[in-house]
Amino acid sequence: MHPPNGWTGQTASALQTALRMTNEAFAEHLGVAVRTVAGWHQNPTLRPKSEMQRILDSTLDRAPQPARDRFAALLAELVAAAEPTAPLVPRTEPDPITALDAEPDVRAALDWLDRQAGWRPGTSRREVETRIAATDPAQLRDRRARRITASRADVADALGTYYGSATGDHGRYACTYGSQRELVTSILTHPDWLDLACPLPSEDHLTIGSTDPSGHAPLDDEAAEHAAQRLAEVLAVGGRMVDLPLYRLHTIQPAPGALNGTFGLSHFLRYALTLDLLEDELLGALAVNAASTPGSLPLRDRYLPDQPSVLNLSGRLCAGGALSLTVIARAPGPGRPARDYLILVQERSGAVINAARRLAVIPKGFHQPMADIRGDAHLAATLRREMEEELFGREDIDGTLTNQLAADPMHPSRLSEPLRWLDQDPARMRMECTAFGLNLVSGNYEFACLTVIEDEEFWPRYGGLVTANWEATALRQYSSQDPDLIGHLVQDAAWSNEGLFALLQGLRRLRQTSNGRVSLPPIEWGLR
Repeated sequence: MHPPNGWTGQTASALQTALRMTNEAFAEHLGVAVRTVAGWHQNPTLRPKSEMQRILDSTLDRAPQPARDRFAALLAELVAAAEPTAPLVPRTEPDPITALDAEPDVRAALDWLDRQAGWRPGTSRREVETRIAATDPAQLRDRRARRITASRADVADALGTYYGSATGDHGRYACTYGSQRELVTSILTHPDWLDLACPLPSEDHLTIGSTDPSGHAPLDDEAAEHAAQRLAEVLAVGGRMVDLPLYRLHTIQPAPGALNGTFGLSHFLRYALTLDLLEDELLGALAVNAASTPGSLPLRDRYLPDQPSVLNLSGRLCAGGALSLTVIARAPGPGRPARDYLILVQERSGAVINAARRLAVIPKGFHQPMADIRGDAHLAATLRREMEEELFGREDIDGTLTNQLAADPMHPSRLSEPLRWLDQDPARMRMECTAFGLNLVSGNYEFACLTVIEDEEFWPRYGGLVTANWEATALRQYSSQDPDLIGHLVQDAAWSNEGLFALLQGLRRLRQTSNGRVSLPPIEWGLR
């Protein structure tokens, strides 16, 4: 049985006890930092949010029966101690119907769906409840597992079939690493959008054009039914949706050395129930070897039917993010006779909504405000936040895990020790935007960036504190002086398309500014 009122630090620790795992083993099992598990023991009333709740639900569901029995006994003791007169109500699955009324973000999604579909109030709730009853969670998990077997190249090829070859000055980003075969991605880009070498934040002139999040085209019946099905499936497997604000791109004018453009505001649920459905539709077609041509993918035919619709930023919801290749300068050491850059790559977990089970650069995140809507519109704000969250263990700024209560979450007094040290001397770290593109998978904008920690003292001081969060299952290390191993990395079929885009553009820029730390072959791009 699951905790009747959701997971807390106390019940998560009880699950660890039932599984008979150490802090380190339990953290590895969940794909979180050891400090997260230790924090549950120190703060029993802490309530993990959203994705972490789902991860704990799934961990219990997959546990061997003896461990499940031990957890049930421990949970009964905890409930009895907290409320001696209240009987424990057992259940074998999280109750998705309760979430329709109990979770504010779900209620907000239902209200939005009623309005956008032109339905009478309450219609979407009935539609979702009916679909939940018809959904088998086990079959749904199996279907999702089959869909993520499609490789990066499979996705890129299918979208190439749907949208055709390059037209005009826009085309899909392709690249060669030395003499290796050409790699073609799903990133629609332009020659003026590549090799930007734009210093961040100094030459980032991205601004807020409108703070009104209400604009969105009405949903026709088919689109509304798909949105209701997405809600039902998320709830049926115990998932939760957190309706955080997102920056919606309206205009963009990248140029070498500078970024100009405007954002508006939208919300995650509007993206999750519309454009984000396109990826699942495409993966579903690939899983059964179905056609991926115009007319064969109804949602894509509606939202992004051709290249002009992808480029029409102001006429559609264009969410997206910033992702950065992070490299760290190192002095010569055992097995490393020359100075180099340590290159970090993440293996994404299955719990994330974007690039699940794929390789990606790190950090990677949606571009969204935390507290300062205008100030956070700059890419460096998102990259610094994601560094704190994905590399330096700042769980308090992860909006999917905790409520954000700090007036200034990135105030110098709240920074992690590694980032505070980097900020003490601007020469220790530099950030650049290397390229911009639109991902044909869901129409997302992708700002590919490069983060270079230039001070060799950083890794001896803080390398042991660099730890991925729940979004990754592992971090990989590569040396900028190892062209063969990086060549194998570039060809790995597990890459996400946007991750490979950022990796190649980052390596290309690093090669230009290496100061003797890089030994890589030529990296050349083209449009297909």
